[in-house]
Amino acid sequence: MSDPRPAINQLIAALERHLEASSQRRGEDDPTVVAAYEDLADAFEAYDDALHDATGEMTPLVVVDEQFMVDDDDDDDYDDEDDHTSYGGLDDEDYDEDDDR
Repeated sequence: MSDPRPAINQLIAALERHLEASSQRRGEDDPTVVAAYEDLADAFEAYDDALHDATGEMTPLVVVDEQFMVDDDDDDDYDDEDDHTSYGGLDDEDYDEDDDR
């Protein structure tokens, strides 16, 4: 059984670097913040692997790959009135509970 303590110490250091970089960020795509983010993700995965190797346990956390993130703002331009191929269900006035077809 290997000791996951060195990995958790690296994770803590990565969290601190990320906090420092984020608090001094210079713009939306600040390369220092991006690098700290990537280092943090790598440190977390290393810790999670070390924890699993040592104890068989895992954290309840997951590093999300940004390419799989959904931007809800993209749907704002969608107008379902223009979409005649989807079924939106019956409106209350279209449904009669007493209809015994």
